[in-house]
Amino acid sequence: MGAPRLWAPQAEHVELVVGDTAAACERDGEHWRAPYEPEPGTPYRFRVDGVEIPDPRSIAQPDGVHGPSERVARPRPGVDGPDGVLDRAVIYELHVGTFSEAGTFLGVTEHLDHLVTLGVTHVELMPVAAFDGRVGWGYDGVAPFATHPDYGTASDLAHLVDECHRRGLQVLLDVVFNHLGPSGNHLGVSGPYFTDRYRTPWGDAVNLDGPWSDGVRRYFCDAALFWLDEVGLDGLRLDAVHALFDNSAYTFLEQLADEVRAMSARHGRRRLLIAESDRGDPRIVVGSPVGPGLDAVWSDDLHHTLHVALTGERSGYYSDVGPGDLELALTVAQTHQGRYSPHRRRHVGRDVSGTLSSSFVVSLQNHDQIGNRAGGERIHHLVGVDRSAAAAALVLLSPFSVLIFQGEEWAASTPFPYFADHAGELGEAVRRGRTAEFAAFGWAEDEVADPQDPATSGSAQLDWTEISHGEHAEVLSWYRSLIELRRTHPALSAVPVPAADQHCERIGDVVRVDRGQLTVLCNLGPVTVERITAPAGDEVLVRGEVRASHGTMELGPGSVMVLDRR
Repeated sequence: MGAPRLWAPQAEHVELVVGDTAAACERDGEHWRAPYEPEPGTPYRFRVDGVEIPDPRSIAQPDGVHGPSERVARPRPGVDGPDGVLDRAVIYELHVGTFSEAGTFLGVTEHLDHLVTLGVTHVELMPVAAFDGRVGWGYDGVAPFATHPDYGTASDLAHLVDECHRRGLQVLLDVVFNHLGPSGNHLGVSGPYFTDRYRTPWGDAVNLDGPWSDGVRRYFCDAALFWLDEVGLDGLRLDAVHALFDNSAYTFLEQLADEVRAMSARHGRRRLLIAESDRGDPRIVVGSPVGPGLDAVWSDDLHHTLHVALTGERSGYYSDVGPGDLELALTVAQTHQGRYSPHRRRHVGRDVSGTLSSSFVVSLQNHDQIGNRAGGERIHHLVGVDRSAAAAALVLLSPFSVLIFQGEEWAASTPFPYFADHAGELGEAVRRGRTAEFAAFGWAEDEVADPQDPATSGSAQLDWTEISHGEHAEVLSWYRSLIELRRTHPALSAVPVPAADQHCERIGDVVRVDRGQLTVLCNLGPVTVERITAPAGDEVLVRGEVRASHGTMELGPGSVMVLDRR
């Protein structure tokens, strides 16, 4: 590994601290080089102009983000994954701490065969970079190279990746480069990682285009390459790229994408980059000189339109959903293409024509949309299992890249509220912030789950005993059937949007989607709908009460019929 180095371009004096011994580091340009390498397992820190900090590039913080770093063996993945593709993708998003009873990387491996049987193609881990406290969602990580110690080591994660690859699963990791958490963030001590020239919801922005920004960009690019190259991951989901403020001619996202492509070429295996963005800008998946050329972008519009159709809720960002938006989302994924947004009080998005459908990641549920509710309720908690299962058919039988959230596939009884483990005033500030955020949706303070209460995080732990019983088993069988049809039917391959053979219409609560030679009819409503014209074709999937006679159909609440018209 060699002696550790620290990027600290403005520091006057840097020391390596091992136990009670401090040794001066030697300046090497913008870096400082330690005089020796600490023995494996030995705690160490850097002292920068008198202030002690962990190594910003540490891959192990066994005593937490405020404690010393530790030199450990680098992970050694042994099984290559398949080439990264998203056509017909089924991405399974999971939270390591609540997915298994153990709450660890090794605990995830116990349920990989379930994911294979389900038909998953990609496992997406919510952020695992070290954060302060015992539990949390991970979006307040402060050590971008280190794994959260409660989940396990980087080598444990590499083992999980190997086990996924042995089963033909690809592994994506959610990484947060747009900010660091409020507790344990020591980066500013060593260098100008942040700037007050831009503000984000989390404070000062990451310095991507100001003085000394070359070193900052190098740091986050190296973090991405560490996860992909040394741990062996197949791709990254980049959190909130709209908060990566960057006026450079050659942006950080372009640099990251180019470096990942170069690494992919060296290894002969494509790695994926997927962005979360609220801009509605398809240029993010178009290459230079138009955009960075990422592989896909999250699109919440289909979720929002389905949620409004199922629940009738129109507070907060659901106020943006208008007439015909569900049909539009099912056809092109993105509803706002330069349209005025009442919620944001401005025009949002741009034309998506020609964008490949697999470049949009859509979902019925994800961590945000469940956790953005006061109690973390899943959609079936709100509208019942049948209607949510009908909506799942519309999502899974689409040509977009599809994401499902842990436990969705069996209508898990467990919620997924936001939870954290911050002490003192910071913990109180988190409570107040969540309450204020939920006020926009009309929820009172006593309805909001306390993120600091251990019972809140405990409530999110999946109950794996459910999957073989009652309606949980029925929903699981339904999801498996939908995913198998998605995998095998030629009409569900990726297409440029809008595609000529993709049509959608809505008759009250009944949604009909024609995708080439496949027709999907769903009753999203709570009552039976009669006299729906019955299309010709072979029934391939049916759920709920469906009756057909004399060229018309009757669809019970939450019922679905899928017809193959070849």
